[in-house]
Amino acid sequence: MKVTPLPTLPRRLVARGVDVLPGALVCAAVAAVATVIGGWIPILGSAIPAVLIGVAIALVRRPSARLQPGIGYSGKFVLQSAVVLLGAQLSLASIVRVGAESLPVMLASLTVCLLGAWLIGRALGVERDLRVLVGVGTGICGASAIAAISPVIRAKSADIAYAISTVFLFNILAVLLYPALGHALGMSPHAFGLFAGTAVNDTSSVVAAASVFSASALGFAVVVKLVRTLMIIPISIGLAVMEGRRSGQGERFTLRRIIGLVPWFLVGFLVVATLTSLGAVPAPAAEALTHISVFLVAMALAGIGMSTDLRAIRSAGFTPLILGGILSVLVAATTLGVMALTGAL
Repeated sequence: MKVTPLPTLPRRLVARGVDVLPGALVCAAVAAVATVIGGWIPILGSAIPAVLIGVAIALVRRPSARLQPGIGYSGKFVLQSAVVLLGAQLSLASIVRVGAESLPVMLASLTVCLLGAWLIGRALGVERDLRVLVGVGTGICGASAIAAISPVIRAKSADIAYAISTVFLFNILAVLLYPALGHALGMSPHAFGLFAGTAVNDTSSVVAAASVFSASALGFAVVVKLVRTLMIIPISIGLAVMEGRRSGQGERFTLRRIIGLVPWFLVGFLVVATLTSLGAVPAPAAEALTHISVFLVAMALAGIGMSTDLRAIRSAGFTPLILGGILSVLVAATTLGVMALTGAL
């Protein structure tokens, strides 16, 4: 009996699936372990354990060539897909309601953070991609922002791992110090929610800090944090344009070319956020998509961790860590300053 061969495209897809499956399964297994750890220690979340386990695996024994395609696939495409699904966390109604109060504080702190990352990072001699990742991670939303930005600037795995670890360290310090600072300044739960949602990065750390301060601060802090997540979009587009200009060697940018530089996953992010806001995605489905996105981020970071060049991290030294500390202080100080000026403190 004659067997009709598969058309070229399906055949390639099947071959690609066979190539990436072993490594992707390893990343998924690491993500599952990281999710369990995150359940035991909520302040960690699943992203940090995933990248640390991945780095530990790379340190003990570098993954074999058979696993490499799937690890690379997880660190890139799975990561981009996770960013798309993060849009399920957003509500346009919440953005409109919270935006008038929180936007001036967020824009000021983000501007100061990005300028600080550029100027102070250059002064410290921090490599360009790493200072961009530390800057957006500190100024926007931690690991999620780093995950969104890294494909745009084609960041190395070592830089991604270092940036995530740096931002996480200062998130932990924020959870320990900021609630006491809020009480010392006599903040109301509403004011502390604005402060925590702006000055703390990853969602898990925002939840932890607000919960320590008071239960009534938690809801507003989370909404502010999710509104802040939107800053990923203009920053990513701006970086995409800059990257295109660098690679295009100064070619003139038309509107069509600029639109073409917008990464597909950011368009998907906006589409999912809009559909969720319009009620096209039921609440249970939105919650499920959010959980899936968190797992995919952990899976992607496991792949990034296993791809990490540890020698590159060692060669970077402590200056990126110093940069992260300075930027964290700048963001907190700017947030408090603008809150005081606008009467929100």
